[in-house]
Amino acid sequence: QVQLVESGGGSVQAGGSLRLSCAASGRTSSIFSMGWFRQAPGKEREFVARIRRSDGNTYYADSVKGRFTISRDNAKNTVYLQMNSLKSEDTAVYYCAAVRDGMGQYDTWGQGTQVTVSS
Repeated sequence: QVQLVESGGGSVQAGGSLRLSCAASGRTSSIFSMGWFRQAPGKEREFVARIRRSDGNTYYADSVKGRFTISRDNAKNTVYLQMNSLKSEDTAVYYCAAVRDGMGQYDTWGQGTQVTVSS
């Protein structure tokens, strides 16, 4: 089992920055990759970014490319999402998720952290 706990959300003005953290615990050696998703009120949850645990390979949604950076610290079992040049449309609950070896999909989720960007 793996547990994920997000932190770092909050309120910021448009153009500002926030850094989210996701700390993993439990059988962290079973994690293949980790990602960030977000869900705005009345909208479907959407993919934001992901990072592969082994080699740090990253992938981003077009909507955040160039503004957000995902990174990892395997020694701390933590993944980060640095969010710069925030826009009001980035307002959402942000969720951390993990793909465990052999699962083929995100099967472990954190509780979410709120990010609010005011214009």
